[in-house]
Amino acid sequence: MDLGIQHYLVFLGAGILLNLAPGPDTFYILARSGAEGRAAGIASALGIAAGSLVHTAAAALGLSLLLATSALAFDLVKYLGAAYLVFLGLRMLASRAAPAHGEAVRSGRGTRAAFRQGMLTNVLNPKVALFFLAFLPQFVDVQAAHAKLGFAVLGLSFVATGLAWCLVLALAGAGLGAWLRTRPRAGLWLDRVCGGVFVALGARLALQQRP
Repeated sequence: MDLGIQHYLVFLGAGILLNLAPGPDTFYILARSGAEGRAAGIASALGIAAGSLVHTAAAALGLSLLLATSALAFDLVKYLGAAYLVFLGLRMLASRAAPAHGEAVRSGRGTRAAFRQGMLTNVLNPKVALFFLAFLPQFVDVQAAHAKLGFAVLGLSFVATGLAWCLVLALAGAGLGAWLRTRPRAGLWLDRVCGGVFVALGARLALQQRP
């Protein structure tokens, strides 16, 4: 079967290096796992991987071209994503108004929320969509009989290596968070820092320009 994949090992190496580069996903996972623990961090990583699968499908089907060619579509997705990140951050900053002792699971917390929010923050980042659109075609012959399947194979490879690194980040963030929570008032400042991270990520996304 002719998938049209070219220089796969080069692609894999470049993908690993790109995954290692710090970005919004990195800070999201570290913040979430640091605040809520390992399970939430792993769920965040899985959510981001699911978002990358959406981008892979969009690139294979050509849907990402809409973001590349339409300033309105790009800005719409960008501002939706930025607003969502800011909303998450402000909610975390305000959540400490409740007593810290014996607190129940709060709205927006837990593994399901971490997965859902991780996926949405990834899907609503137009820069990620344009990255998949620009990066994957360099390693696929679009004239091949099964080029779309080739896009899918490359996308899955990129997602797999990215997920492995995200899981490492989740475990590291959880370990740091557990250590901080043994310190007096650390929980209060941990939530404040994590909320500030989300707000900063939202502002950064809102200020990004379409290439």
